[in-house]
Amino acid sequence: MSVVDVVAVLTEQTTQCGASNYWAKLKERLKAEGANELLTNCQQLKLPAPDGKMRLTDVADTKQVLRLIQSIPSKKAEPFKIWLAQVGKERIDETINLELTDELTKAWSGLDTRQYKKIKRLKKHDRTFTDLRGFYGSLRSPCEAKLL
Repeated sequence: MSVVDVVAVLTEQTTQCGASNYWAKLKERLKAEGANELLTNCQQLKLPAPDGKMRLTDVADTKQVLRLIQSIPSKKAEPFKIWLAQVGKERIDETINLELTDELTKAWSGLDTRQYKKIKRLKKHDRTFTDLRGFYGSLRSPCEAKLL
């Protein structure tokens, strides 16, 4: 995706020049903050410009665009930032639940989950982490649930 186009939408820039200037200033700020990964991995491709000519333009993949969204203070970026925070929280919860699964399995079988599955010749199941989170969430004491 064109970085300038993403910046234009998020910052509601009315001109391509305004979006380009915003991106240039943002690059300076990111470099000063040490966010070099985004800048280093940003490649340039020839894309059609508003004047119809093919011009080199900074482009970004999905990961870079999501990082860019985090860097821009904007009403339009806020829903994405909320979504990213929710996905991050869910991923942390999944990790905690996997550790809890291992602890529960070890408590009743004396083996960790991987060892137990190997002995019983169990294959990966189709349950999602969300299903397991609901089950293990009901096993936590109210005190433990407040910590998560």
